[in-house]
Amino acid sequence: MNSVTVDRDRIKAIRKSRKIGRPKLAKLAGLTERQIAKIETDSAPVVAENLLVQVSDALHVPVQTLTGEFPLIAEDLEPASAKKCTSGCCG
Repeated sequence: MNSVTVDRDRIKAIRKSRKIGRPKLAKLAGLTERQIAKIETDSAPVVAENLLVQVSDALHVPVQTLTGEFPLIAEDLEPASAKKCTSGCCG
């Protein structure tokens, strides 16, 4: 299992700008609130790659944005758009 160093300030900034609390992000990512808090407070958080993918999916940003490989853009700090149903069941 590969581990990746993440930019804790980016995760926190994106989460807060999208008005997602730690409990909600933990639920969306399938992690515990303690795991999210540890990522956001460690001085140099190293996270298992699969867990980082879960966080990036929950925040709707590429993994590279959370590691600092991609620049942080304005769109990353906007509320995530609601996913629309594509099956036709919701109208």
